Amino acid sequence: MITNGLVRNLILLLFACVSLMCAAQTNAPKPRSAAKKTTRTTPEAAVMALHELFDADWEYSMQQNPQYASFLGDRRWNDKWEDVSLANLQKQNEHTQATLKSLAAIDRALLPTSEQLNYDLFKRQNEEALQEFKFKSYLVPIDPVKGGIQTADTLAVNLRFENVKDYQDWIARMNALPVLMDQTIALMQEGLRESIKPPKIIMERIGGQIEKQLVAPEASGFYIPFKSFPKSIPEADQKRLADSARSAIETAVIPSYKKLKTFFTDQYFPKCFDQVGAWQLPNGDAYYAFQVAKHTTTNLTPEQIHTLGLSEVKRIRAEMESIKDKTGFKGTMQEFFTFLRTDPRFFYKTGDELLEASRANAKRIDPLLVKEFKVLPRIPYGVTPIPASTAPDQTTAYYQPPAADGSRPGMYNVNLYKPETRPKWEMMALTMHEAVPGHHLQIALSYELGGDVPKFRKYSGYTAFTEGWGLYSESLGDEMGLYDDPYSKFGQLTYEMWRAVRLVVDTGIHYKHWTRQQAIDFFMANAAKTQLDVTNEVDRYIGWPGQALAYKIGELKIKELRAKAKQEFAERFDVRDFHNIVLGSGTLPLDILERNVNAWIAANCPKACELPPELQGLPKRKPAAAPKKSSQKK
Repeated sequence: MITNGLVRNLILLLFACVSLMCAAQTNAPKPRSAAKKTTRTTPEAAVMALHELFDADWEYSMQQNPQYASFLGDRRWNDKWEDVSLANLQKQNEHTQATLKSLAAIDRALLPTSEQLNYDLFKRQNEEALQEFKFKSYLVPIDPVKGGIQTADTLAVNLRFENVKDYQDWIARMNALPVLMDQTIALMQEGLRESIKPPKIIMERIGGQIEKQLVAPEASGFYIPFKSFPKSIPEADQKRLADSARSAIETAVIPSYKKLKTFFTDQYFPKCFDQVGAWQLPNGDAYYAFQVAKHTTTNLTPEQIHTLGLSEVKRIRAEMESIKDKTGFKGTMQEFFTFLRTDPRFFYKTGDELLEASRANAKRIDPLLVKEFKVLPRIPYGVTPIPASTAPDQTTAYYQPPAADGSRPGMYNVNLYKPETRPKWEMMALTMHEAVPGHHLQIALSYELGGDVPKFRKYSGYTAFTEGWGLYSESLGDEMGLYDDPYSKFGQLTYEMWRAVRLVVDTGIHYKHWTRQQAIDFFMANAAKTQLDVTNEVDRYIGWPGQALAYKIGELKIKELRAKAKQEFAERFDVRDFHNIVLGSGTLPLDILERNVNAWIAANCPKACELPPELQGLPKRKPAAAPKKSSQKK
């Protein structure tokens, strides 16, 4: 999984769709191309017009998402928060409509194939943004896992503090927090009025996150940058900046969180849903169907995915039984699960030991990558703990992408909270997913795509591709010789089962009206993960409908395409070439990925044949229906 807290929310804004929820600043200029029709009729002119639109829209997105701009290393708006007022959210939606009109004015037929792909992906993302806006999901701006304003301090650890201006910008942000707080509370109030709100069970975690902001200034996460300064900053300036930071926390930050606590405790939480599931929302079934399509980039229905999940659970369960027998364990699978969850040999005693072992796993994987890949990223990565302030509500680990300008490496963040609940046997598969050859390798290569690839493709993406690649990467441990004992192999199967269970549980909660306890019970019955992990995971699915489906759907498609390529190339098959094709165009919807792989096979295997039924993983994506004309005034 990628990123945490507030930063995860920021990245999702771009990963889901470039323009969604980019609330306009009052002084933000409209893109140069937003309302123009091009009269350029040559291929060169059409390409130029297209990239002018891409560049203008990216600039607009950065201006409207200053936290995300800062995260990427663009410091021009380091003193600002995004504007999430309802009025500006509507303005942003109008901007998306105008952007699509500008895109339609460019003759797609004049563009070369590579630019037609850029055109199609840009169009797809913006159309998706318009669809999502109608469901008003922005009226739930806080979540214990995805984050929100209650974890806004976590942004500080991802920024550079190298000169006086960097510190002054952060102080300005702190002083501006009351405005963002008022806007956030206004969104939540509107959500209550329209019954667009979360379940109580996951909101129970929010109170503790707010409490962590109500501390002395020097203990605040907002104050972390002021605990050390570069030597280049004079001591007098250091003292002045530290004093200003403490004042900002005392007069702006803490009062804002006290206000949020009062509103959340007295008004918001009591009115949240008693049950779980997106079906409770206005147009909940349609909303969930949209989220399923968005996250999986397929036309699979919730019912089809639920059935597929049950089938995958059955298949993986059989493999797990085989591995259990290899360990010599004589009991039932449930007894084996209990053994794996409780035997002290499978756990580190301290967080430091857990962190060191995670780093050792990464070092073991690194030199083996050349066996699987011809191209490796230049951007480095590190292994670091999840901040203690958010660790209790976080999953086992997550990946944090690098800064676009190379000023910050990628980070594999490991949860050291309660090491006695984090088994050793899952750690290799986890490292392969979150670091290499999983998220870091894939995302860093995307960041390093050539200069002619537009930024919206380099720095945004599709969950099914990104998380599907992460899960597929776990399976590479077999051929890389990394699962060298039955317990680590069982750990890999546990992680695969985890993602198969998600297909059943996510659709169970949001489509079949399962209770939270039903979801937990199904999870515990089919995976060896601990109660803490399972509970955190289920709560994540409750608050993030459809996202968890992307992992298994994407992995199955990549494995299907690899099986087809291997059959077509026979003894000429080189997995490094296959990985180049999969990763070489950045993140893609699964149907476009399949088209790319099929074109590569056709170009190199003249007698290409159909994949046998037993090797087919997922139903083919149907062509998207033409958008219906709307009578709504644009």
